[in-house]
Amino acid sequence: QVQLVESGGGLVQAGGSLGLSCAASTRTFTHYSMAWFRQAPGKEREFVASVSWSADITDYLDSVKGRFTISRDNAKNMVFLQMNSLKTEDTAVYYCAASPLVVPRTRFQYDYWGQGTQVTVSS
Repeated sequence: QVQLVESGGGLVQAGGSLGLSCAASTRTFTHYSMAWFRQAPGKEREFVASVSWSADITDYLDSVKGRFTISRDNAKNMVFLQMNSLKTEDTAVYYCAASPLVVPRTRFQYDYWGQGTQVTVSS
C-alpha cells in the first residue's frame, strides 16, 4: 500500500512559477514510477509528467515540455513538479500517482493516487 499526499498548490499569475511536492508513505518507493496528472473542470484527467524509479527516464505531455520539470528524491520518498511559465490552461487539480510499470501514460496503469492539490493560474 502506498499513500500519497500532495502539497504546494495555489494561485499564481500567468507567467509565474509554482512547485508541487508529493510525499509517499511506503518502504518500497523505488519500486514505483511516479507521475503527475491533472484534471480541469469538465475534462478528463490527463497525464502531465512521469519519472522512473531511478530517475533515468522522464516523460512529459507535449504542452508542458520545456516548462515543467519532474524529479524525485528516493532518500526522502518525495516527488516534485516544478512548473514555470505557467499558463491559464494549466489550471487544474494536480494529482500524484504511483505505478509499478515503467513510466506509463495511462491513468489506469497507476495503482495509487493522492487526493490532489489545486493549481489556479490567473490571467
